[in-house]
Amino acid sequence: MLPGGLRVVTEHVAGARSASVGLWVEVGSRDEPAVGAGTHGAAHFLEHLLFKGTRRRSARAIAEEIDAVGGDLNAFTGKEHTCFYAHVLDRDMPLAVDVLGDVVLDAVMAAEDVELERDVVLSEIAGRDEDPEDLLADDFDALLFGAHPLGLPVIGTEESVVGMTRDRLADFHARHYVPSRSVLAVAGNVSHTEVLDAVAAAYGSRASGPGEAWHRIPGDAPAGPADRLAVRDEDTEQAHLMLGVPSLRRADPRWPALQVLSTVLGGGMSSRLFQQVREQRGLAYSVYSATTGYSDTGTLAVYLGCAPERLGAAAAVVRDELGDLAAHGITDAELARARGQLRGELVLGLEETSSRMHRLGRRELDHGGLEHGGDLAGTLERIDAVGAADVAALASTLLTGPRVAAVVGPYGDADELPGEVREMVE
Repeated sequence: MLPGGLRVVTEHVAGARSASVGLWVEVGSRDEPAVGAGTHGAAHFLEHLLFKGTRRRSARAIAEEIDAVGGDLNAFTGKEHTCFYAHVLDRDMPLAVDVLGDVVLDAVMAAEDVELERDVVLSEIAGRDEDPEDLLADDFDALLFGAHPLGLPVIGTEESVVGMTRDRLADFHARHYVPSRSVLAVAGNVSHTEVLDAVAAAYGSRASGPGEAWHRIPGDAPAGPADRLAVRDEDTEQAHLMLGVPSLRRADPRWPALQVLSTVLGGGMSSRLFQQVREQRGLAYSVYSATTGYSDTGTLAVYLGCAPERLGAAAAVVRDELGDLAAHGITDAELARARGQLRGELVLGLEETSSRMHRLGRRELDHGGLEHGGDLAGTLERIDAVGAADVAALASTLLTGPRVAAVVGPYGDADELPGEVREMVE
């Protein structure tokens, strides 16, 4: 960590000719309500706006400098993090560090640019509203987390974006987009010393002034869901269902067991849901399970998309598989396959420098770095240490609690849903 609070983490990747650079800021949509009213969607809005120009570079200059070296520049916003990243040749790593620091810390945020990006974000919201799976995920989070900030969509709403002011955005930026809340993660054909030199040249006094690294303190977990079922009436050719339960925070020591549980349930072609719903009965083309972990809570969810007339039968299969897992756990053969699948996905996923950069940044923000058991060997050891009894205990705890379900499809209201869907959340 540098004196200004900026944390710098690097990984040398032998044989690579590129470098992936990510400037991670520990701020996301869940932090917006704490700043005040009228900030819902501010983090995502800033993801767009900060690229519109800095004190040293216009928006065109930012694009031209990265294009001139064949690089890629982009950003994404989550509920607890925002990441601005670039992928360049190894020799152009200093340029990427400089551009990212300039964009994130020294953006001008001109009033006319706020209006331009407002229209862009509104177009993005309109596109989201035409995507059933995006709508489904937002409805699912709203059910599971209710009025808690985690229940709000990252992108904001049409109303909140229309009402967003330049002053609110500037205030949100000044509070959160600072070195002490940031991590610079670099992976590729670079050395740690080279990256530190690039940071010193790009950040100047901002990296050497007083400061202390900020870490998110887990807050009170959201209260249990008040409503269990949400139906969005859309004239779609498929019915889309997302069913799930509150789950583990990402630092929970049972997290590896949760990954095994999700993998057995719906994590691949050999999973129970894929085999039972698609292969044996042909009820749906897409069916899977997934987990999400936050600082204080998490989710375990099942998604399926099918013809509306098959939703009841597909939901019944999901219900039965969840019940069987809760009552009987998993077999030794399923445990072995799941551990092997998780090991392979993890290792193969790290063949790209961008994947390594993402792992570096997330581990530093979420767990305080790879030295706290987050290195690859330590992660693989924890996967191998999961036993069938661990998964059975977790399944009996999570899968017998209150469930919520969100549905998007040609159903006027909950009464028009198949009875099997309603029964899953009663």
